[in-house]
Amino acid sequence: MSRIQIPLDLITSRLNLGERFQGLRAGPLSGRFSNLRPISEFFDFKRLSKPANFGEVQSRVNYNLGHFSSNYAVVFLMLSIYALLTNWLLLFDIIFVIGGMFLISKLDGRDLEIGTFKATTSQLWTGLLVISIPIGLISSPFSTLLWLIGASGASILGHASFMDKPIDEAFSGEAV
Repeated sequence: MSRIQIPLDLITSRLNLGERFQGLRAGPLSGRFSNLRPISEFFDFKRLSKPANFGEVQSRVNYNLGHFSSNYAVVFLMLSIYALLTNWLLLFDIIFVIGGMFLISKLDGRDLEIGTFKATTSQLWTGLLVISIPIGLISSPFSTLLWLIGASGASILGHASFMDKPIDEAFSGEAV
């Protein structure tokens, strides 16, 4: 049976995703956030307007995703923190797994001995797995992830589609 081949180049070239995410891989994280736009420009209510048609929505979204990309990353980060702070069980499970992995790796393959209790690293990894998976499933990570995708998509795409281009940029693409 042959595998299904999905032409990802065809999909990503239409959305121009290759060039849009090229900046994420280019430099360190501090360089990524060096082009944060001022809050007064990001929330410029004078430039908010309803787009006339879908072509204008596409034009605005293409421009604003590039222009405010660092601001949108901060919005996504803030919504992620909010999602974790409102789902305490998921936050506990993430901290529990990271802390458990850190502490087990600090043993460097030796057994854990506390008084007369002795546990191998294999038993510790199994215990971490047995405890964290049920807590992780109870904490509903999938609904939190879907909420995060929906909330960030609605806020980012909403801002990008209603925020008009600056005057000098709006006329730069027109033929004279």
